[in-house]
Amino acid sequence: MDFIDEINAYYDREKKAIDALDRKEINDAMNALMDAYERGATVYTMGNGGSSATASHMVCDFNKGTCYELDKKFKFVCLNDNIPILMAIANDDSFENVFVYQLKDRLTKDDVVLAVSGSGNSHNIVKAVDYAKEVGATVIGVTGYSGGKLRQKADYFLHVPVDDMQITEDLHMGFDHLIMQIFWKYLAAKNGRDAIYKINQ
Repeated sequence: MDFIDEINAYYDREKKAIDALDRKEINDAMNALMDAYERGATVYTMGNGGSSATASHMVCDFNKGTCYELDKKFKFVCLNDNIPILMAIANDDSFENVFVYQLKDRLTKDDVVLAVSGSGNSHNIVKAVDYAKEVGATVIGVTGYSGGKLRQKADYFLHVPVDDMQITEDLHMGFDHLIMQIFWKYLAAKNGRDAIYKINQ
């Protein structure tokens, strides 16, 4: 089978989506995350499906990747990483509450909620964000399509303006790696260190 035309079309759509990204929005969201780091605030990530994988991956990249050899670390916590607590809340309460339940009596106004939803309309994400707004926490919405309710409610945005879930999720992961790499180099230089990536040899 020859899929070359389809391959080219996919990457052409992805390149077009990259060109349409709002660099100022990304920069503003990055500054909100750096501010959280400087203040020692906790950043709670969450998502469903592929977005849950992105939310989980962010914990690895920020908690370890950005500050591996530094004394001060990011404080990222992913609310979809513990399957037993998710299943317990979903079974005994509702799936709509799997994130907000974990935030209650834990989230403070100094913290950040980084919510990942391609559509921006996932019910459990929107409910958690509504609670975050009640508390006074900062909300960063990671979205695609029109951004949905999440884009309307968020304080900062990592938005992919494309009606394609796979390209949206590709670029959400791209946001993670973009910010991680820039922060890693920035924090290394700020602490008088060389940003040298170490891999198993």
